[in-house]
Amino acid sequence: MTPRATRPRETDDEPVALAVRTYAAQEPALHAVTERYVAIITTLLDDAGINYLSVTGRTKTVASFAEKAVRRHEGRPLFTDPLTQITDVIGIRVITYVQSDVAAVADLFGDELTIMQDRDLGEETARDGRFGYASRHLLVSSSAVPERPASVQVRTVLQHAWAEFEHDIRYKGTVPAEQAPDLDRRFTLAAGLLELADREFSEIRERVQATLSARDPDFDPADPRISAQELATFLASQYPDAGWSRTDHYGWISGLLLELGIVSLAELGGLLASVDIDAVITRMGYRHPVGAVRRLDDALLSVFGERYVRLTGNAHRSTLLTTRLERLTGRPTSG
Repeated sequence: MTPRATRPRETDDEPVALAVRTYAAQEPALHAVTERYVAIITTLLDDAGINYLSVTGRTKTVASFAEKAVRRHEGRPLFTDPLTQITDVIGIRVITYVQSDVAAVADLFGDELTIMQDRDLGEETARDGRFGYASRHLLVSSSAVPERPASVQVRTVLQHAWAEFEHDIRYKGTVPAEQAPDLDRRFTLAAGLLELADREFSEIRERVQATLSARDPDFDPADPRISAQELATFLASQYPDAGWSRTDHYGWISGLLLELGIVSLAELGGLLASVDIDAVITRMGYRHPVGAVRRLDDALLSVFGERYVRLTGNAHRSTLLTTRLERLTGRPTSG
């Protein structure tokens, strides 16, 4: 008589294996989800006029998911439900230039996205009296991307350089045990120096902005073009309390000015003199620092209304501008 097969006893490994197989089936479709988060966050930053270096995204590979899913702590599985407990499947990284922009990005996310978790690892390290890894980690969700939340890292370019190099050395290299204490000391020293450099970069930017604000822009009134550099200097004087915008955005909005027939800083200055800046700020309800280009963008929207929305250079964001125009005017647009 052939013995009847018995079902093997369930072990801790079975839920993990099932989760990995499920994730392997889901992973191809998640790349599109990652791309949507990158697009949403990039649009938010651009619309707010916050200066940043880059926005990138990655979808966790099946191998990386499996490696994390099998982790144990004190002999027990770290994750009882890996598919829901591993929250960095969608990873977004925002790199800024200075620390104040990290805070501005986090404030913006608080206004526009749902924040499920917010950890400032730099502050946590500082509270322990140490130098080391510094990055703002946020778990966010958006109604436009219902599939999954995204894990977002926001840090300065110097913090990013330290984190990437430290990760490369510790996880991809082999460090002899006898050299580990000296290596830790050197990484700590480098982290302290980079924190100092971050502060100096912030001071440099503030001083340059103050210098630009106190100086009249030098331009040729016979030249109909407004260059990006001229516009940057002019806006620093016009909006001394606004932050810098991305370099390419000055050239972009100069093109919108050309569409409006504004071809000199004298004309632009005269136009902006008619704008009640305080009223625009109140109506827009800024809760985070916005850049100079966003300030100009709102001013032009308040003056030209739907004509501004319909400009060729605004075709890609007409819906967004329509919403902002309704906020400025307090009434629905004609559509």
